[in-house]
Amino acid sequence: MKIQVDNAHSVSALLTAPPQPVACLVLAHGAGAGMIHPFMAAVAEGLLARRIATLRFQFPSMEAGSKRPDRPLLAHATVRAAVPAARARLPKVPLFAGGKSFGGRMTSQAQAEAPLPDVLGLVFLGFPLHPTGKPSADRADHLARISVPMLFLQGTRDLLADMTHLRPAVAKLGDRATLVVSEQADHSFHVPVRSGRTDAEILHEMLDHVAAWMRSVLAGT
Repeated sequence: MKIQVDNAHSVSALLTAPPQPVACLVLAHGAGAGMIHPFMAAVAEGLLARRIATLRFQFPSMEAGSKRPDRPLLAHATVRAAVPAARARLPKVPLFAGGKSFGGRMTSQAQAEAPLPDVLGLVFLGFPLHPTGKPSADRADHLARISVPMLFLQGTRDLLADMTHLRPAVAKLGDRATLVVSEQADHSFHVPVRSGRTDAEILHEMLDHVAAWMRSVLAGT
């Protein structure tokens, strides 16, 4: 399917939905890999098994075959176009939004500027808090302007989210934010063999947390 972003840009999208979804996640990809990347596909299939639909979509740069991320203004517009596209196809299903790394940050920035219609909460799969090797919490400043619940799923070996900065940044958001940490996982949620765990186990647990968190948000609405 296609989503019209503006007069100059349209992007591809994939809807994965069970017969009676309890929710839908509008899911944006990271900076270097598009919506069909194996990680994105595994998230969609895993959520499908948990009765959660996903609408994955491309950013315009990825649609054009470039791996250079779009400027925030265009990325925000793409997120804003994807949300009503999901609503049009699943008119009565509760909506959440978020994404992997860059996609999650662009979604949060869009939400901070003006609430995304019908979106009840945001899900971040590896929030990129800072550039590699430059720990800080500057990229979290806009999160204070978000009023919907937020779920952060992070690995302790994530080089784009130093835990000494991430934990207090999330804590500052109060009850709106939930942090779920995967021990030994990196930014791609890969764990070393010495951890005694597998990437598949990490993903399974992560998606269980997403499903449980969504249900808790829905229970409170």
